[in-house]
Amino acid sequence: MLRNRALISALFAAGVLTAGAQSSDSSPSTNSPYTRYGLGDLSDMVFTNNAAMGGVGYALRTSEHINPMNPASYTSVDSLSFMFDVGMTLKSSNYQEAGVKSNAKNSSFDYIAAQFRLHPRLAIAVGYIPYSTVGYSFSRSAEIENSGGVTNTNTFFGEGGTQQILGGLGFKILDNLSIGANISYLYGTFDYQSAAIPSNGGDRTVVYNTLSVKSYKADFGLQYTHQINKNNSLTLGLAYSMGHQLNCTDTYGTQVIGRSEETTSSGTTDSYVVLQSSESYARDGYGIPHVFGGGLAWNYSKKLTVEADYTLQKWSSVKYNNRTGMYKDRSKVAFGAEYLPNEIGRSYLARMKYRVGAYYSTPYVKVPYQGNMIDGATEFGVSAGFGLPLQLYQRNSILSITGQYVRVKPSVTGMLSENRFVIKLGLTFNERWFMKWRVN
Repeated sequence: MLRNRALISALFAAGVLTAGAQSSDSSPSTNSPYTRYGLGDLSDMVFTNNAAMGGVGYALRTSEHINPMNPASYTSVDSLSFMFDVGMTLKSSNYQEAGVKSNAKNSSFDYIAAQFRLHPRLAIAVGYIPYSTVGYSFSRSAEIENSGGVTNTNTFFGEGGTQQILGGLGFKILDNLSIGANISYLYGTFDYQSAAIPSNGGDRTVVYNTLSVKSYKADFGLQYTHQINKNNSLTLGLAYSMGHQLNCTDTYGTQVIGRSEETTSSGTTDSYVVLQSSESYARDGYGIPHVFGGGLAWNYSKKLTVEADYTLQKWSSVKYNNRTGMYKDRSKVAFGAEYLPNEIGRSYLARMKYRVGAYYSTPYVKVPYQGNMIDGATEFGVSAGFGLPLQLYQRNSILSITGQYVRVKPSVTGMLSENRFVIKLGLTFNERWFMKWRVN
């Protein structure tokens, strides 16, 4: 019976994954012009429950959720449990630049992961998590000098991203000290295109760029818990992600497209044909940074958890299109708390988990502005959410709901700013797979 229920859980998650993949093909999960630069909008391996707490996780140890931010946390899984996590995001973004406003709505599949214990001191996790996302489409028009009123419209389009399929192990060295590692296959494709279109029907110039990534990613973590007294404990979490040049292929080229007349039996029609074309290739011109993270969490009587995290991503030494100096180091500070009134209380409200958090991050990209390269936009976010215990199969399954407000603020007044409203949904199945039954 338990195996059948787990199979149903897996089929449900597979359905979510398929639906997410289909939706991502039809529309991007973001519409931010800032994703035109670098590797796009970065994902911090944050699941729905972590997101409600501001994105903290380096020192978070729980037997009810999977926490890939620090693979040392895998050893906290219950010896009898098989955990299965899936998540998705609904997002509404409001943009403003030079008094012009616009809105975009997106949805995306976020992650799928499973975790269980192999040995009293060894646990394993596998999963699929996005690493970065690109999605934008916009245009700008301006009159060509000395052209008699002819305008030129520049259109910009980009989509794609990178994903990681990870396998992780956590090992408990001592009862209060664990280490862990994630090894991921990092892959994906970025498609960029810009076109210059004159209003008089003249030749169009199209510049395109396709980046294909097939590489790896390695993350390492440590967690140490100090029991202060019966009700209070502190957990220190440290994490490191190895930076390196990506195994990738960059295809870029230019096409000049002109109007041509075609004569058919029904008459003469205009069509566009490629007049000139050039294409080049480059390899391994992009990279990912060394990442250092640390967090400290205080836990009170399994009711209250408060954590603070700091992340440093060393982008300044990473290559972009075989050039250095295109990035800057990114920092992120996050704070979060989770409160559980009474895990065995009669009231449903007492058994719910209440979460709040906030974060602030600096940009990792530089963007062009009036002939100069300036810092990109900073981000500030606040969040709140709930963990709702479910009677679906068993009481350890949890539905997590998170609401976020994110403010994206440019470094120069008048540039593009964004207000983002996000709803995240996460479902954790916690099945009792390894229980041994006794019959008297």
